[in-house]
Amino acid sequence: LIALFQEVKDSDRPVLLHIHTQKGHGVPFMEKNREAFHAGGPFNPETGQYLGGSNGPNYNSVTADFLLKKIKQDPRVIAVNAGTPMFLFSQGQRDEAGQQFVDVGIAEQEAATMSTGLAKNGAKPVWYVASTFMQRTYDQWWHDIALNNQPVTALIHMASVNAMNDESHLGFFDIPFLSHIPNVVYLAPTNKEEHLAMLDWAIEQKDHPVAIRIPVGPLKETGLPDKTDYSVLNKNQVTQKGSQVAIFGLGNFYGLAQEVAEVLEEQHGITPTLVNPKFITGLDKELLDSLPANHQLLITLEDGLLEGGYGQTIASYLGNSDIRVQNYGIDKHFHDRYDRQELMAKNGLSRDQLVKTIVASLQA
Repeated sequence: LIALFQEVKDSDRPVLLHIHTQKGHGVPFMEKNREAFHAGGPFNPETGQYLGGSNGPNYNSVTADFLLKKIKQDPRVIAVNAGTPMFLFSQGQRDEAGQQFVDVGIAEQEAATMSTGLAKNGAKPVWYVASTFMQRTYDQWWHDIALNNQPVTALIHMASVNAMNDESHLGFFDIPFLSHIPNVVYLAPTNKEEHLAMLDWAIEQKDHPVAIRIPVGPLKETGLPDKTDYSVLNKNQVTQKGSQVAIFGLGNFYGLAQEVAEVLEEQHGITPTLVNPKFITGLDKELLDSLPANHQLLITLEDGLLEGGYGQTIASYLGNSDIRVQNYGIDKHFHDRYDRQELMAKNGLSRDQLVKTIVASLQA
């Protein structure tokens, strides 16, 4: 390659240098299984086995199992992906899905528009896309999916500060991206049961485009079916009734909200109201209007960009009320190769920081 570059670098006319590459060239197990080594963590260079990780169920596996079951039950359910099928289905699962699985190649825009066309013609498309690659489809989301209000189901993968962490692969810009597009319903489950209930509803309903922010982190299970009627839009779940402070923990950060609530009660005698919003798009205005009567402070925690995010939407709505609103999320910056805990702490998102801030605010 160096010799070729040297040959053409002083050319006085445009030069097209076509380079054919082979993923994993020179490493037998990579050449044999290119899909497994599309992306991954540390591995044993002799055996090719990835180091660490869990072989148990996770959000990706339960999503794939549920969707494959849907595909087998209903020929109208079509799984759509753009060049990263291994994030959803294994090769064996893709074989089972047959023509009901479509990989359009590295072309997220085509996946979005194709999903719109499928929905328009009576199919039930489920488009599986990494949050960081969804940026390529803003025009398609706006003019194809949302403007035509087609019932496309989009599964947003790796949308978290705890997902990929280099500046060209950041997954936490999706909330301001999607939540301000008309007609779109964006959901944030906190556990397996909520996630699958939302997915089932999204596939079967015909009224809206629905996106689901697949949880990031260890699989959390309640063991109880989620019987929420998601056709009643923007209804938040109050999981603990309290006073003084209300904590809204969106999606991945609901667990952090629970931890903060426990410490406030155990160490400071404060029983906060705890809310699982479930809906990123739209506000539960009835709930928000009721809070100023016996709460002085409202805290929002979101695993995403702070500016233009979920919390600031709440702050805007409550701007003329007597309740103070504090929003916590990630600052607007292309963070590169960051340490996740350090970035969280920098943005005031550790349990102890939040407890200290809440107690000080209530005493002020």
